[in-house]
This record gives sequence, C-alpha cells and structure tokens, in this order.
Amino acid sequence: MSIGSQSYADDPRNETVLIHVNGTLVPRSEARVSVFDAGFVLGDGVWEGFRLVRGRIAFMDRHLDRLFAGARAIDLDIGRSRLELAAALYETVVANNMTDGVHIRLMVTRGLKKTPNQDPRMTVGPATLVIVAEWKEPSPALFERGLHLASVPIRCTPADMFDMRLNSHSRLNLIIALNHAIKAGADEALMLDPLGFVSSCNATNFFMVKGGTVVTSSGDYCFNGITRAHVMALARANNLPLEIRNFTLSDVANADEAFVTGTFGGITPATMLDGRPIGSGRPGPVTEALRTFYLRLRDAEGAR
Repeated sequence: MSIGSQSYADDPRNETVLIHVNGTLVPRSEARVSVFDAGFVLGDGVWEGFRLVRGRIAFMDRHLDRLFAGARAIDLDIGRSRLELAAALYETVVANNMTDGVHIRLMVTRGLKKTPNQDPRMTVGPATLVIVAEWKEPSPALFERGLHLASVPIRCTPADMFDMRLNSHSRLNLIIALNHAIKAGADEALMLDPLGFVSSCNATNFFMVKGGTVVTSSGDYCFNGITRAHVMALARANNLPLEIRNFTLSDVANADEAFVTGTFGGITPATMLDGRPIGSGRPGPVTEALRTFYLRLRDAEGAR
C-alpha cells in the first residue's frame, strides 16, 4: 500500500467546509480564483500550514514569521497585517465549528495579472488570500508501518538557484522527485544536496538515528522546518545527543532508525530506503520518544 507523509483519513465533514477567499467565506464548491491569478499562471506566491489543537492554532507566531519572511524574499506585499491574518485564520475555523484535529493551509499569491506572463509589474490588483481549513488527521499507517523512501536523482537546490527554505507555490522539482519515488514503489523521495549529501524528503525534513545519536543535515539545502527546529530543541532538552552535519545514503542505510518531520504529521517514522529496511524496519525507540515529546509540546501549545 502506497502512502505518503501527507496521507490522511477521509472525513465527510470536509465536503461542506467554508473556504476563506479574499475576506469572504464561501462553500467549498464555490471557492475559485481567476485564471489570470499569478498563483495559477506561475506558482507565484507563498503559503503556510497550521494545526488547530484544542481550539488554538499551534505555534502560530512562528508560522506567520515564516510566511512574512517568504513574502519579503519574493517582494510580495501580502496586504494584510499579522493581526488581520490571525483574525482571518480564526474566523475560518470558527465559521466551520472546528476546534481540534484540523489542518489549515493559508495561501497568498501576487494577485491578478494583466496578462499571463512572469513580469510582476503586470499585476493589476492586490494579493490573493485563500484559507482552507479541513479536518485532517495523519493516516494511522504512517506511524504503524512507517514511510518507505526512495533515493532519487532530483537534487535539493541552493538559495541562489531555488531556495528550499521558501514555502513557494512552485513545487515542480519536488513533485518530479516524488514521481520518481512513486515509480520506484516508495511513498516519499529522499533527496540529496548538490554535494551528494542527504538533504530532505520532497515534503518533509529528514532525521536518522545511529547509536542513540539524532542526526540531521546541515540545513543549508532543506526546508526551513518549524517542526524540525522543535525536534532539535527537544533532543537537546531531553539529553539526546544531536549532530547537525553532512551524511550520505550509506549512512542512512546503516542507521538504527529514521524519521521525517513536518507540520501535518509532526514526527513520522521512516522504515525503508530503496527497498531495504532501516534498522529493524519498524519505528524505533528514539523516534517514539521524540514523537511523545513533540505531541506534549504541541498539545501544551493548544492548551494555553
């Protein structure tokens, strides 16, 4: 059975959710943007994912920091303040009677274009803002079986080519990487950096564990992961040895366990690489411990 780090259990309530489109809440079936929108024409925009936990949006300030940093990096004027975005997020979940187990995607594009081309000076309106909130819990199979990874030829890129640290709407290189993995019979792609070291997966950040030490990449070519940062802090706080360094596919093949991190799934075990088990081929004890620590942290954030 093929799954992925974004796999979730279907929930019929999502068929009737209200979607925030430029300040108006509309039924899912009526949520639309123009064919001249910069996001549709070019993938020109930034986005952010959030989790709603016990009525609160977990780590919202850090996610908004990342959103505004990404917008500045591409010279995109969101046109709303942090307070206005926070209010729009909560307005959306309240309108849908949501309190827990919800994933939220906030998307901002450069807005309407005068004509379909890449020149940002051809933008003729304000930024487009869409918020989609859905009841989404990760598939139980993600934690029971773990992800099966495949190494792929598509590389993560440096910031002066395509900055992986931006949550850009343009994800074509990552989609191509995932397609390679799917064709290899895997769930996710494990991508290398330009130097040939392990960087990240196509939608998540990657960690391995060897001899009780948690290891992750240098961070130069991977996603600017908020969950990744939490995991590193949790490892230090709980006296788990942590190394941030370059490592190879051979190192992963000889690891005791591995996992990936992201806002949606939190910490998800990775149990296979290129058809061979990582360690025992089952979720490992360090992964389980860090997942417990992370869920406590996230739930505490929701309880504040």
